[in-house]
Amino acid sequence: MEGKMQWSGPDPEDGWEQDVWLMARRLALMYYHFAQVIMERLGEEEGRRLIKEAVWRYGNACGKAVREGVERMGLEPTAENFRLIPDLPSRGWRRQTVKLPDGRRQVQTILCPFAVVWKELGAEDLGRIYCFVDQAKVEGYNPELECIHAHNVLDGDPFCEIVIRPKEG
Repeated sequence: MEGKMQWSGPDPEDGWEQDVWLMARRLALMYYHFAQVIMERLGEEEGRRLIKEAVWRYGNACGKAVREGVERMGLEPTAENFRLIPDLPSRGWRRQTVKLPDGRRQVQTILCPFAVVWKELGAEDLGRIYCFVDQAKVEGYNPELECIHAHNVLDGDPFCEIVIRPKEG
């Protein structure tokens, strides 16, 4: 009988999804333990500042790589083109697309495997620092855009929703 991973989320749909969740679990645990050690050594306030800075640098580098990919396609780094260069697996993050009252479509992430792990650990606050990777990634992609977490499961919302739009003023 095949063993089952420690996991408080739903059952995986297939072996591919389970493999992504296993890797996501390892990465979420590594982030958690790095963050814990940093805060133990530096104190909570300075530790959180350092963690956020590291997440920001990482996300910014990811955004620059996405921009390079978009530009290699001969396209402009617009909000609409941001998702053309994937940098996360196509499986593992469960999403749904909903139609908004104004007719636009919005993607909502209903399962983030990182968030599942951080919730298991009672570390939503540390996980939420990691979520700043989204703002950093968008800034690295195009500093004229902004990223807003309209909803986040680590804040108690039923889904994550990221809005990318031109900066105002």
